[in-house]
Amino acid sequence: MVAVTIWNEFRHERADDAVAAVYPDGIHATLADALATDHEVRTATLEEPAHGLTDDVLASTDVLLWWGHDAHDDVDDAVVDRVQERVLEGMGFVPLHSSHYSKPFKQLMGTTCSLQYREDGGTERLWVVDPGHPIADGLEEAIELPKTEMYGEPFDVPEPDRLVFVSWFEGGEVFRSGCCYRRGKGRIFYFRPGHETYPIYENDAVQRVLRNAVVWAAPTKGSPRTFGERD
Repeated sequence: MVAVTIWNEFRHERADDAVAAVYPDGIHATLADALATDHEVRTATLEEPAHGLTDDVLASTDVLLWWGHDAHDDVDDAVVDRVQERVLEGMGFVPLHSSHYSKPFKQLMGTTCSLQYREDGGTERLWVVDPGHPIADGLEEAIELPKTEMYGEPFDVPEPDRLVFVSWFEGGEVFRSGCCYRRGKGRIFYFRPGHETYPIYENDAVQRVLRNAVVWAAPTKGSPRTFGERD
């Protein structure tokens, strides 16, 4: 089993009735339910001490899922540095939806991670453009979401090592929705869907993507790394 920590701001669900109606126990709880049958799962939220991401928690986390939207600037820089350090050491990192603007993702990417958006995006089709990738295992050729927020290109991120999904929206926009990266020993998978007012994370195919992503992003031993002067 992979040790998964799911991080969520957990603000919208407590302040907005429309969000609470979709995720009454929080987005992190829905994600935890989707992953708990296959993995060892715990959750952490913004208001906890150290945002729930203490040294001990991060040290025992194989893969960190991150959902943020309204409070990116409230995340302590010391926690961000710890997350980055753990990714470089081999921890997997899966930022979701508006976490493209999260401090850890921006720090790991080294770019603004900016994009275009429209809250009422209509139907979205996530086309599987790398069907041989492990994250696409068990999926059809596309995932259709009947109502989503639109994200559109240009998306100011580095060129992905592998691109698994490209989204198409009713307005004609397209977006790189499943981007794989390697930073140090850690694997990163950015996955676009997940606006808080739509039940995206209850979709079976979306849950399949997340389960696959956790397995793909989990640390591998590899060979030892040494740095500095050699004898």
